[in-house]
Amino acid sequence: MVQLDKNHTLDPASNLVSTLNENARLTELAINENSSSLNSHKKAKTAHTSDQIDHGGFSLRTYIESLYNRMRNLILNADGTNVKEVVDARVDADGNIAPLLKERLDRDYMRLNKRIKRVVHVDDYGAVADGVTDSSEAIVKAMGNGKVKIKLGPGVYVVRGVKLKDNVIFEGDGLDITTLILHENTPSDEWVITNADHQGGNKNIVIRDMTLDWNRNRQNGTMKAMGGVKSSCLLLAHVTNAWVQRVRTVNPALHGIDISAPTYDISDSDYTKNGSNLVWIDHCICEGYGDDGITTHYSENIFITNNVCLNPSGTAHAPGKANSNGIEVDDGSKNVWLLNNYTEGNIRGVEVKAHAQWPAPSNVHIHGHESFRDVRSYDLRHIGHHYADDPWSETARDVTLVNCTAKEPVFNDLYAGLEPKALAVSAYQRVNIIGFTAIGDPAYNYKGTNIIAFQYKSRKIDVNGLKISGFATAGSDIHIYGGDQKTDDVHISGFTIHDSAPVGIGIGGGVYNVTLMNGIAHTRGGTAGITSPNNQAEIIAVRAVGYTDAANLAGQKYKTVPNNMKGGFRAATTTGTPLTNTSAIIANSGSAIAKGERNLIAGNAGGASTEGSRNGVLFSWNSHTKGDSGSSVVMVSKNVINTKEYSIALGHGDGNPSEGNKK
Repeated sequence: MVQLDKNHTLDPASNLVSTLNENARLTELAINENSSSLNSHKKAKTAHTSDQIDHGGFSLRTYIESLYNRMRNLILNADGTNVKEVVDARVDADGNIAPLLKERLDRDYMRLNKRIKRVVHVDDYGAVADGVTDSSEAIVKAMGNGKVKIKLGPGVYVVRGVKLKDNVIFEGDGLDITTLILHENTPSDEWVITNADHQGGNKNIVIRDMTLDWNRNRQNGTMKAMGGVKSSCLLLAHVTNAWVQRVRTVNPALHGIDISAPTYDISDSDYTKNGSNLVWIDHCICEGYGDDGITTHYSENIFITNNVCLNPSGTAHAPGKANSNGIEVDDGSKNVWLLNNYTEGNIRGVEVKAHAQWPAPSNVHIHGHESFRDVRSYDLRHIGHHYADDPWSETARDVTLVNCTAKEPVFNDLYAGLEPKALAVSAYQRVNIIGFTAIGDPAYNYKGTNIIAFQYKSRKIDVNGLKISGFATAGSDIHIYGGDQKTDDVHISGFTIHDSAPVGIGIGGGVYNVTLMNGIAHTRGGTAGITSPNNQAEIIAVRAVGYTDAANLAGQKYKTVPNNMKGGFRAATTTGTPLTNTSAIIANSGSAIAKGERNLIAGNAGGASTEGSRNGVLFSWNSHTKGDSGSSVVMVSKNVINTKEYSIALGHGDGNPSEGNKK
């Protein structure tokens, strides 16, 4: 604080002039110091802490911490099954471990921003966005040796293929505002954008806010897919840390976006070592692709979020055989998350698959996806591992579908004759399906196909919260295939089938391990709610309405669906141990042990036990059958033992149980 002398006198002896000079000096000094402090405050990187900034009645710190905690819950518990992130995905190149993968990606992004030494605009290096001028060399000059943010303005830039180096942000002004299109003379094995070093690998690449046009009609429309990893709009091969955001791909001969290794032909047992790692594809649109919209190969820790893949051309395949998919998780991919994407008009909306000679994708999680009028909405398969004489797949494991929707699957001439399905699972094991919805068009001719198929040696499939409606002309809503290449260990609970196929759930021959629980099938004019050539399915609390037969099991027709339970059984009892699959203990108190096959203990107190086969203790106190004999029974007795086969013992007595108490 500046204090000035404010007591002045005008007598000749006063020092007024000296005082005024000193006050002026102090005033000038205070003003200069205040100005300097204000300038320093303006330039300071941390002028205030987040606690000092008001945000709608809360401090900025409180608001940020709230958002941070919500993000932690979103990432760690998105599917309700407490699936944790892969630890390796949280470790950066320096060995530092982040608490969350999101934090690691954020930190990598900030480090990349710090590495950017300059921001350049390609127009300053000779690029012209007029749709005519070849801007390839200008982009090369602007990129230099990397560590640069490259800006592209509105318009159409003609290129012969952009090769991005390490630590590069390649940024346009928006989808269809900035467009890169391949030059007329570009060979068909090129990409609109790829990374510079496929063999050695690249790192830290950002591509965003632009449209990539492969220009399939160049050279009089002679451009064809060249096979392998070539001929896509965007290829990232052997790239670590990449972000692809708000990019539209148009009419590539092969893929819209391919996250891959340098080759698809890999024999190394460490099959992801040259693949891409930690790649995020977000809010992209892929259209007119010759094969797949977005695909992954031999790569891991890939996030595919909020994307749209529409209407393939199928030109990478022979006419009528175009297996063109919206999003394909292909050979050797691991740890892949698909969140809130949309596909339409594809052969397969989402396909998780591998070819026979290569490992299948594993640890794949599909959340919140909507498939509209794809032929097969969701298809999990490992080709070459389906039939009885095929080897079992050792890698097709661990796929989760959560809150996914299959809407109006249809036939498509791109793949002639392929039957529409909402979901097909082949060869895969440990598949978890939660909250799946399939909606059909009641007027569409599904030609008797089965809408959900569990088939071809698939195993351990758990389905919970399934809803199906509208497939009036299908064969069955769900079919669990039997035969030599049967599926098995299928568990379906909490299901609702409404106004749909003539058969609700069909079970094939030789399938013995199916559980149907807590479900309703309600339709009009159906033939059977549940069908099976045997009665091995466990059925609990299932209702079928509107079918000629509620169930048709082992040739027997039921008006209501029976409860059918296998294994040792206990009910309405305080204690009891049924030791075999065909023993039961009902309405019992006190110690009870059913040791033999087909034994029944019911309505007892004070203890009961059975041995042998076809034996029972009924409505008694502390009574037992002994020995290996069959058809030995004790009824309405006290302290009685029966060892004689084909007999019923009755009696009573005090003391220890004995045969002497038989009366």
